[in-house]
Amino acid sequence: MKKLSDRQNVNLSPNEAGAPRLSDIAYERILESLFERKVPVGAFISQNELSAIVDVPVAPLRDALRVLEAEGILTIHPRSGIQFVRPGLELTRSTYQFRSIVERAAVRVFAEEADENITNALEVRHSRLLRRIERDGMGPEQLLEMDALELDLHGHIIQALRNPLIDSAYKRMHNYLRLLRLERKVTAPILMRTLKEHLDILEACATRNADAAEKALQAHFQAAMQRNLGLV
Repeated sequence: MKKLSDRQNVNLSPNEAGAPRLSDIAYERILESLFERKVPVGAFISQNELSAIVDVPVAPLRDALRVLEAEGILTIHPRSGIQFVRPGLELTRSTYQFRSIVERAAVRVFAEEADENITNALEVRHSRLLRRIERDGMGPEQLLEMDALELDLHGHIIQALRNPLIDSAYKRMHNYLRLLRLERKVTAPILMRTLKEHLDILEACATRNADAAEKALQAHFQAAMQRNLGLV
């Protein structure tokens, strides 16, 4: 998702050939405002207030809100306002259940068929970041690289299925995952544990061991769910 600053010059005229739809722009900006904490998690806000925050007219904003409501990101209360979801046990459980069902199948294919250049490059990046955190601790650069590694590793695993329907559903699921992380406390030890779990998956994939890769992935998801619930 592009940063808002990258879209400041977007012409919002729907009559311009090739211009993005206003409702699509509103959709992206609403999510961005939530993930960047411009709108607090669980906030109750009016459509006019949200329209001002995301700088999109109310009419296309309503179209985007209906889509986001269908995706479970918010609830529209007629003549009252918009209630954004607050992550909790049920959303956490549902998100990781979905990830487990889809990625356990995908990681078996990834382990058996993935390009060695991809797995080797991911392993090198994970190992380098792990050493940096061990040496220097956690900072903004390390967090950005960790986010990139999360997207790259799990993205490659999902892409191994070569299923556009799953790709689309997984992108929506990633919004839930980002919501869960908004209220998660991140520390250097947590990042290092996550990196080591990723490396276990990659080690299994490097040896083309689908059973070990699935087992390592499931262990990673169980640990990640516990971290999101604040249990570890």
